[in-house]
Amino acid sequence: MTDGCIVETASGRVRGTVERDVRVFKGIPYAAPPLGPLRWKPPQKAAPWSGVREAASYGSMSIQAENVFDLPADLLRLFTLGGRQKISEDCLYLNVWTSGLEGRKRPVLFWCHGGAFITGSGSSPWTDGANLCRLDDVVVVSINHRLGALGYLHLDDIAGEAFAGAGTAGMRDIVAALEWVRDNIAAFGGDAGNVTIFGESGGGAKVCVLMALPAAKGLFHKAVIQSGPAVQMADREDGTKTVHQLLGELGLDAASAGKLRELPALTILKAQNAVQATVSRASFSNRRRLGFNPVIDGTFFPGGPFAPTAPSVSAHVPLMIGTNKDEMALFLGHLDWVKEAAFDTLVEAMTTYVGARASDVIATYRKAQPGATAGEIGLAIVGDLGVRSLSLTIAERKLAQRAADVFVYLFAWETPVLGGRLRSCHTLEIPFVFNNLAEAALTGDDPARLALGERMAQAWIAFARTGRPGHAGLPDWPVYSTAARPTMIFDTECRVENDPYGTERRVWEGA
Repeated sequence: MTDGCIVETASGRVRGTVERDVRVFKGIPYAAPPLGPLRWKPPQKAAPWSGVREAASYGSMSIQAENVFDLPADLLRLFTLGGRQKISEDCLYLNVWTSGLEGRKRPVLFWCHGGAFITGSGSSPWTDGANLCRLDDVVVVSINHRLGALGYLHLDDIAGEAFAGAGTAGMRDIVAALEWVRDNIAAFGGDAGNVTIFGESGGGAKVCVLMALPAAKGLFHKAVIQSGPAVQMADREDGTKTVHQLLGELGLDAASAGKLRELPALTILKAQNAVQATVSRASFSNRRRLGFNPVIDGTFFPGGPFAPTAPSVSAHVPLMIGTNKDEMALFLGHLDWVKEAAFDTLVEAMTTYVGARASDVIATYRKAQPGATAGEIGLAIVGDLGVRSLSLTIAERKLAQRAADVFVYLFAWETPVLGGRLRSCHTLEIPFVFNNLAEAALTGDDPARLALGERMAQAWIAFARTGRPGHAGLPDWPVYSTAARPTMIFDTECRVENDPYGTERRVWEGA
């Protein structure tokens, strides 16, 4: 630690550390602990402190269960995306990495972690922001916020004013963190007028929701959605249904909902896990409306976020959006129906996902990908249904506003680990974006991957700086259009293709 790494914030002074020329501040409170009577309340201002607060360690992760996606042991050993801190309701902390503290205005990259809205943290080794700062003169921020039932339980319609805002508490936390950035980031060398929000999977969905929130207008200026499209979120009816399920697990009724503030957080988590177990894998394309998600309340969260159109409140915000070629290999590739798939049985498996269209969809994909196995075809269909088609829908609806540029990418690099079975799976691009490949066993150890990591990280930095992701290390990356659909393919050799997998894309038009 060094006295030269002390920064004055609105709440008090914090002392960070210096790691290979990057100034690092961890565990800074951006709001008061949401404990006791503040459980499910909108975030309150952090209490000021005297003296110097040490900012050398991450804050606690939000209350969450382990292995909520039921990954097998061999994957869990590689999948170190989660943080390593204890879980606690006292979780409203953020982290800052900066290239320097002097008054230069640096672009700010604000990371929203993934994990649906039920798990994850901003303290993963994969998303340490230091290497982005070493690549260029930037500031990186990551946060923790309320998750699951404690962050997204729509009590508003059954428990009254005392629980107003409960169904959006976690998103209100993120807005509060963005307000903290607005008010404090200049002291860390950042530009509050140039903030890019980016996130993967559930983090991408958080970006989608932020783009639809009037309260977040002006707090960010560019957005990146990585494999996390959220076209339509839960409505009040969806949210109220989930509340009744949780109350049933706890032996409570609507009249006794007030007792929820008296229960131990881990008791609520146990009930949450029981409710979450009822959310079928087969509902993947509609997952944002099932279980614990931000609820459209008509006020704080007016609607959408991208249904029926892109949100007008962020029409001026440039967007970069993309997916991975083999998203579902992570979640489904180890299941028997994939490992033992044959084309004469695939129709039955796909009917669960696409209904009566299964036979026609399979035939189209087989013709477009004649060398693919039955299992690969099945994974491609589910991935396109739940991730790629929805991401392209968002891109198209954003384009229709004619107010800001859109850039589309497809991450196609395949990891060699586990015999190559994961290919370009969900989450694999994250350590490339942060240039943290040494921290991610999921990427293997081939030195050839390092150049791609630097190219991708530089693209994200370029987008944060200028609103255009192109740079000297990439081919020319045109703005997206529905006429040509130019898409940057991130692979060992990066290239632009017009309408890649276009035959498969058209399967989902109007779906």
